[in-house]
Amino acid sequence: MVRDFTGLFTAIAQCERCDLFHTRQKAVLPEGNLRSPVMMIAQAPGEQENKNGRMFIGPSGKLFDELLAASAVNRKDFYLTNLIKCMLPKSRRPSRAQWDACTPWLETEIHLVRPKVFVPLGFQATRFLLIHFGLPRPPRKEYKSLFGKYLRIENVLIYPLRHPTALLFNPDKKEIMVQNYHRLKEIVNR
Repeated sequence: MVRDFTGLFTAIAQCERCDLFHTRQKAVLPEGNLRSPVMMIAQAPGEQENKNGRMFIGPSGKLFDELLAASAVNRKDFYLTNLIKCMLPKSRRPSRAQWDACTPWLETEIHLVRPKVFVPLGFQATRFLLIHFGLPRPPRKEYKSLFGKYLRIENVLIYPLRHPTALLFNPDKKEIMVQNYHRLKEIVNR
């Protein structure tokens, strides 16, 4: 059992729980404010993140930073992590084995950080939190209706957002995404 961030980060960097350790260059460790009450969870690292071992430095990272800047917040306001710590080949969905191998790391992070607000970015991270908190899950096509809406469970707030990558494939979503990300300022200031 990992008991602190140093142990957690070392364990993630050395992880061989699933087949992704064969294809990764670097496991991508969490970043940001370790004491933040707000935890942002993305799906998995991309190519640039895999090469450099840092979160959000590829094309989606540029969009991520633009969305944060437009919201008058920055990375240091959040604890940033991924559901899956290694790059998924061809950016596909994680397999069940990969999900099962990686989610204990995220469970440990939640235990160590104890966030008051979760901001899942995209379908997979949102799905993880719904499962984690035992909330009903809509059909996959209906997850988009959760983006930009507050979900409350016990003393925790969940605020799902589209992943910045969505703008790479659908620039028409920019206006709604800017509006939804803009609420991050309100969340940080609580």
